[in-house]
Amino acid sequence: MMLRYLGSTKNLLGCVGGLAGVVLHLTGVVGWSWPFVVVALYLAGALLAPGEKVRLVPDTSAELRSSLETLVGRVSAQASRMPSSTVDTVGRIAEVLRDMLSQPARLAADPDLRHAVERLVRTDLPLSLETYLNLPWWFAARRAGAGSELVAQLDLLEAEAHRVAERFYASEVDRQADHTRYLRDRDG
Repeated sequence: MMLRYLGSTKNLLGCVGGLAGVVLHLTGVVGWSWPFVVVALYLAGALLAPGEKVRLVPDTSAELRSSLETLVGRVSAQASRMPSSTVDTVGRIAEVLRDMLSQPARLAADPDLRHAVERLVRTDLPLSLETYLNLPWWFAARRAGAGSELVAQLDLLEAEAHRVAERFYASEVDRQADHTRYLRDRDG
């Protein structure tokens, strides 16, 4: 707790105030009462500094990236048991999710998007894959519907990952469109 306070904005601004009090003493502005001025300026700086941001929900982006990489690795190890296109589809889904997870601050700024990404990584994608892989190999091989169900589920999850990415990158798309309009208006 004490180490955290030492690096806080409140302590740093308080130190700047205290240092200003010492400078006032060295320049002769304040006389014998300089220790009181230093303490008062430190307290003023510490009290006026903004508080640290409260984070009730921890940043889980690194953990999500790790879970995603573990999932992709396990799917690759089970590739021989899965329909041919599924490993590639999982890779494409993972690529979309990796791009968003590489910007944890931006993802944390939108709780709905963070929840959608987390649901894809921790629930939807693993559930689809585990359900299929938990079928005995001989049963899945004899029942063509099991493989087609997995393919359909992964197609739906890929579409959802792209929808989430559309929302995630919406501001860049808008900025790009605005710049195009600006350039067209400027030219003519």
